Amino acid sequence: MIYLDNAASTPVRPEVREAMAEALTTTFGNPSSSHAAGRAARALVDRARDQLSEVLNCRPREVVFTGGGSEAENLALRGPLTRLQGRGRHLIVSAVEHEAVLETARDLQHHGYEVTELGVDRFGLVSPESLAAALREDTVLVSVMLANNEVGTVEPVEELVAVTRERSTALFHTDATQALGKLPLDVGRLGVDMLTVSAHKIGGPKGAGALFVRHGTPLDAVVTGGGQERNRRSGTENVPGIVGLGLAAQLAERERESEAIRLGGLAERLRGRIRELVPDAHPTGAPFGRRLPNFCTLAIPGLEGELLLMRLDRAGLCASAGSACASGSQAPSHVLLAMGLPPSLAGAHLRLTLGRGTTEAEVEEAAEIVGREVAQLRTAAAV
Repeated sequence: MIYLDNAASTPVRPEVREAMAEALTTTFGNPSSSHAAGRAARALVDRARDQLSEVLNCRPREVVFTGGGSEAENLALRGPLTRLQGRGRHLIVSAVEHEAVLETARDLQHHGYEVTELGVDRFGLVSPESLAAALREDTVLVSVMLANNEVGTVEPVEELVAVTRERSTALFHTDATQALGKLPLDVGRLGVDMLTVSAHKIGGPKGAGALFVRHGTPLDAVVTGGGQERNRRSGTENVPGIVGLGLAAQLAERERESEAIRLGGLAERLRGRIRELVPDAHPTGAPFGRRLPNFCTLAIPGLEGELLLMRLDRAGLCASAGSACASGSQAPSHVLLAMGLPPSLAGAHLRLTLGRGTTEAEVEEAAEIVGREVAQLRTAAAV
């Protein structure tokens, strides 16, 4: 099997698996308990918080552990609103956000909030000018992702934050789930108030995520109960998952620069080989340098995307059309449609995302598989 769906999820790293196994077997106490077993579990949570805060260049107390990226997105959007109702009820999100942001924003519309969805250009980029035009006196929150999960486009978040600060008092949240381990995530440089990360995109476990919340940012808990995470996210902490997130983030940051160079070269090679074999394959997303280094995304005319993915799977290549959270949907990707691709082309999208284990030989074989399966599908369609 050749696994090129690392944007959906990644294999758990051996070091992370070992650390989690130890937390499961030897440190089983409740972190809220005051006895020795509880203190030992609390120490593991604190260490993971320190590890993640070093990666994000923030204070440990600004890290809120959650049950994954989607929960962190919900907390970022819903958490501040109660306290900010006096300022307004207007939210701004980009049209290419992950479903966890878009669907949450649309749900908030049913509760009396007004939502503006910012359009993007053909590369998937949000322009600072469009954000400036959308900001209003009653805007309370802006959410624009740092890197897109379907095409890898890297948004100009620093510029967007600057525009938001200049023209409003709104908070700014960015979804950095795909960017962790691929881009530097210095929250001081980015200037954001909140930032989301998830463990299973970087060799950590599923079901573990975190939200950076800048000190002083108003935030009410979405999950209430025992008051854990400084009253920002109740529930007994998932100690093994948190241990996995902290260590995976530390390791990914340590390897980030070298892996970006390696994966960028492999992704460009894969893109070039596929286009040699399928000359009309249409690259999607931003050009090299403005997208995540491990992304190779193409729209292939005249094919049904789900049928192509099934054939690739049978041939031993794991790939996707876009977001795993929208898997099974028959509708074309909202990201590709927002970028201006016609439905016929948006429905035949191929997302190949490389990871730590991807080799040159796998890239060559993957390109051959894609070229062969596309040719066979087109031959069958012509009969």
